[in-house]
Amino acid sequence: MGRLELFGASSCPYTRELREWLEWKGSEFVEYDVEKDVQARERLLTLAPSPGSVPVLVEDGRIVQVGWQGRACALDG
Repeated sequence: MGRLELFGASSCPYTRELREWLEWKGSEFVEYDVEKDVQARERLLTLAPSPGSVPVLVEDGRIVQVGWQGRACALDG
């Protein structure tokens, strides 16, 4: 498995659930809160020009998953 990045939001329960699953699997990943981190939100926009929701899981610079088990939280603005 390559370098994993989790783009999410602290207000989103599905971000928490995906994080917990990654931790349970023992996966190493970097997490970004796009509600609080402007640079992370801008980076997410370069990966997905109109990311309408979180969480977004990225592996080696490619989006591999949007949402968690069919559920996601809408991003504002």
